[in-house]
Amino acid sequence: MKKILIWFLLICAGGAQAQPLTPVALLAPDKTRGKAVMQALSERKSTRQFAPDKLTLRDLSDLLWAANGVNRPDGKRTAPSALNRQDIDVYAAFEDGAYRYDAGSHTLMPVTQQDVRPVKEAPVVLLLVAKEDTAYAPIDAGIVAQNIYLFCSGVGLATVTRGQMDADKLAKDLKLTEKQKVILNQPVGYFKKTAAELKQDKTESKSAK
Repeated sequence: MKKILIWFLLICAGGAQAQPLTPVALLAPDKTRGKAVMQALSERKSTRQFAPDKLTLRDLSDLLWAANGVNRPDGKRTAPSALNRQDIDVYAAFEDGAYRYDAGSHTLMPVTQQDVRPVKEAPVVLLLVAKEDTAYAPIDAGIVAQNIYLFCSGVGLATVTRGQMDADKLAKDLKLTEKQKVILNQPVGYFKKTAAELKQDKTESKSAK
């Protein structure tokens, strides 16, 4: 309950940007949810429109773990990396600020209170940042991006991998070192309802009264 309250306060802080951001402890991953792998693969797609709703703490927690979380006692990750460099950090950007995902503690660590999302329509944009600009980094970032795609497909979230962004400005806003590099950004959210679905919702709402 305490973790859920922290997340509720975070997503409701739109008018209180003067308040400093604090670490967000995420929920332990629910490893039982989602569709079968083959079905998730068959339904994987890129989506560029998103509903305005914030992600629940459950969805956010599982999303970040699936992207590049720790899945074994020895600290290894859900995403493989060349020579086990674990060279990709995942940053989560929201309207009220950006955080770095600390996989070891499964916690979001505050970085900036700026809205650095390259896609403002998405409630969260994951930024895949290489610890060092090596030949392997783009490959490793691509693997993390595919993890995000498969998780989203499996649980019914919308996402798309993008290379378009002002990488230099993002690096400055995220306070990255000279060695670090933002490689990809990946907006995530719930699917935006079609006009027909919205009409159906109104019809059902009237019928329920």
